[in-house]
Amino acid sequence: MKEHNFLSFVKKETLHILRDVRTMMIVLLIPVVLMILFGFAISTEVNNLNVAVVSPCRTDGVRQCVERLANNPYFTFVGYITQDDIDHMLRSAKADAVVVFDSDYERLLALRAGGVETKPAMQFIFDASNTNVASAGAVYLQNVMLADHSKQSLFEMHLLYNPQMKSAYNFVPGIMGLIFILICAMMTSVSIVREKEMGTMEVLLVSPVRPIKIILAKMIPYFVISCINLTTILLIARYVLDVPMSGGVGSIVLLSVIYLLLALALGLLVSVISSSQVMALLVSAMVMMLPMMMLSGMVFPLENLPAVLKPLPYIVPARWYIEAVRKLMIMGLPLTAVLKEMGILCLMIVVLLGVSLKKFNDKLE
Repeated sequence: MKEHNFLSFVKKETLHILRDVRTMMIVLLIPVVLMILFGFAISTEVNNLNVAVVSPCRTDGVRQCVERLANNPYFTFVGYITQDDIDHMLRSAKADAVVVFDSDYERLLALRAGGVETKPAMQFIFDASNTNVASAGAVYLQNVMLADHSKQSLFEMHLLYNPQMKSAYNFVPGIMGLIFILICAMMTSVSIVREKEMGTMEVLLVSPVRPIKIILAKMIPYFVISCINLTTILLIARYVLDVPMSGGVGSIVLLSVIYLLLALALGLLVSVISSSQVMALLVSAMVMMLPMMMLSGMVFPLENLPAVLKPLPYIVPARWYIEAVRKLMIMGLPLTAVLKEMGILCLMIVVLLGVSLKKFNDKLE
């Protein structure tokens, strides 16, 4: 009988969500929009970088380098210029970078091949007013221009896991962590608080079903919707954004399910401490969304944080999830490589559920 009552509550909440067309549109369309937006529109990749060349002597070696540059889809060769034109080309935005070949380019390469320390055979000059373009462009340009001379150069560079430096590889794990918090935590907390505002929560609590089962009944539909979103996100990531699933889909799904449960527990905590839907939204936005973006490593490197703030990311759930997804999805590591992150997420679930249920029971008393 109790089992039947519990399933009735699950059915009731599911029908309530399905009848709310606006909520369903938000819950199902936002993940798709964010994935497409971050995957294509918001991109840190460098394409069509305008590059000019300064070369006093256009030897065969110089012409070969320039041909590789002109034939590379990441660059647009804007022509040869003189040394005096460099500043004008960069200031007028006619060129984003300039490659300067030394007048003794061939001789310097030969000396370097013989182990002799010399001045650089070529220089790269960038417009660094846009740091993203400058940093990514420098890596691309080094790979192209030094392709035939890496052994003669002072260094040899290899880019692992994401050699094309595609921004989707970075944003997809981050946006997954953001979307699940948005749907599971925010929507769940608002749903429970709405019952409080309408006065129906008290009616539900006097039913034969235990209060914890009522809360679970309200969470289950959002968990199912989140699983649907997880499937959609993985399909878009793999077949639209061409992000690899090197560590195995099963491992990514298992990790994501644990994170979904954590997001639900977080939503329960917000609902317990919030007295209105507006307050629940504010708490979700200010306490969850901003830290998720700023302190999860999704947008900004955590290594750049000052020493005083470095402990903060350790309590941000998205930090551990995004880090683990990158290992599984991009680096192709096995599930055993993310056991630490999974353990921390599970511990957070236990703590959040414990605190939420204690506060919930205190309110009932």
